[in-house]
Amino acid sequence: MNAAPTEHFSELYAAYAAGCLDPAFALMVETQSVLRPDVRRSIAVSDMIAGAVLETATPAVLSDGALARTLDAIDALETDAPLAVAAGRAAGKGLGEMLALPEPLRGAALDAVSAAGWKSLGRGITRLKMGVSRGMETELYRIEPGANIPRHTHAGREYTLVVAGGFTDERGSFGPGDAVLNQAGDYHTPVGDEGEVCFALVIRDGGLHFTGVFGLLQRLLGQR
Repeated sequence: MNAAPTEHFSELYAAYAAGCLDPAFALMVETQSVLRPDVRRSIAVSDMIAGAVLETATPAVLSDGALARTLDAIDALETDAPLAVAAGRAAGKGLGEMLALPEPLRGAALDAVSAAGWKSLGRGITRLKMGVSRGMETELYRIEPGANIPRHTHAGREYTLVVAGGFTDERGSFGPGDAVLNQAGDYHTPVGDEGEVCFALVIRDGGLHFTGVFGLLQRLLGQR
């Protein structure tokens, strides 16, 4: 990670190992672990620590029918997987790119396409709203080479994971597996690197605020 070293995200890995991470961040951590061996190692260490803590914890009594409900939930997930692939096939444009995304992001993105579809944010920029969390705004961005997301700031924290391709902003260049943390008030203008189309998974707890003409349009339309 260039702008945000692994230690900045260690609490996410620990929470993931403990099974108490928000679904949006769990999706990010699982996707990043596919792309980066060091993240897989960090998660493995967190798993070991969480396991040691569990061994000393007082066992909890399961409620009646808990096992049956868990097995039913697993069966439902396995049933939904072919539906997600079918939805992706129906999406048409960009299907090959989406099928090249690593799991579990690929399945989540195909589900999102069937539910909402891609929305244009300007020339060469589209975004896909991912309905994986109620508390966090989660989107997948597709940035064509040379295209830029207009200069903006953030109302809260924004976590970005580059999944494919790369982008460059005022802080540096970022490629597959790199994670970037922007704090409230940070300004930047991400530009897609030449070559491959950039896919970036973005999680934020506050909206975007554009500057210049885009900012004026945003205010007039009452959007964030």
